[in-house]
Amino acid sequence: MRNKFDKQLNPSARRRWRQRLLAWYDGNARDLPWRESRDPYRVWLSETMLQQTRVGAVLEHYRRFLKRFPTVEKLAGARESSVLAAWSGLGYYRRARMLHAAAKIIVQQRLGKLPKTVAELLDLPGIGRYTAAAIASIAFDAPVAVVDGNVKRVLSRVSGMVLPEKELWQAAEDLLSRARPGDFNQAMMELGATLCLPRQPRCLICPVAGMCATRGRLDLPGKTTRQTQRDICYALDRRDSSIFLVQRPKHLSLMPGMWELPEVSASEGTNGAGLALKHSITTTDYTVHVVLGPADEGSPGLWVQKEHVARLPLTGLARKILMQAQII
Repeated sequence: MRNKFDKQLNPSARRRWRQRLLAWYDGNARDLPWRESRDPYRVWLSETMLQQTRVGAVLEHYRRFLKRFPTVEKLAGARESSVLAAWSGLGYYRRARMLHAAAKIIVQQRLGKLPKTVAELLDLPGIGRYTAAAIASIAFDAPVAVVDGNVKRVLSRVSGMVLPEKELWQAAEDLLSRARPGDFNQAMMELGATLCLPRQPRCLICPVAGMCATRGRLDLPGKTTRQTQRDICYALDRRDSSIFLVQRPKHLSLMPGMWELPEVSASEGTNGAGLALKHSITTTDYTVHVVLGPADEGSPGLWVQKEHVARLPLTGLARKILMQAQII
């Protein structure tokens, strides 16, 4: 299969690909806040937030998180609850915990400096092959390629084949611009995110369409997961200027230690609910009912002053409810 890819993009074609793609990127790259500098901390933070999360969902979280923790030293010195509170709403909270743990190692063992090589970056908690390559190339100009979902789609379409993982990484390395590795990697991801789209690729304005084997016609295998539908009900209990909240047990695998509204029985939620909204977590779509009243008797929670609520590590759903209720 490598031979087929090599035939599609021989050395001369690869040079043209690099030239055209980088010229397109220079004139069309989206104005994103993490592209304002090559600061390693900011690159690392953005790449961590962007894992399994859309760019649009990350933008405001990135700005808010960076305002609260502008340096790796500030992040390392923070309490985990403060880090989770700043991360609240992005989901996949293990990323925040690993980010915090890695920041402590960087400050304690590396004088606050992120490693420059992929091998050293891989030793840090929460950093895998893609993230390590992205940080090394974008922040330090290391000549290493990246493969994310967007790059995978571009490489599969240009070659006309669904390439296995090992060959995807090799193909990305073969195409990489050694002169501008960070820009090239971002250009490949930008191409997949804005033009080489999964369902309706914009081939007519693609800068490298003339070197593509499929022009977007390659159907890529995807995971089709049936969404589960579920009703869930919570109580929004207010007393003077306080809100009643409960903390998820720390032994849970999903969002341990996060704060949320107390759950109540479905019959309460569907009878006279004060609020109703939709919320999705991975493969489950929730219809959420919120009762404006007391929690079930004996609920193990705490009364929290309204002005302190936003500082807690709230679950994404709790934050959504409290924002809709205009409490935060």
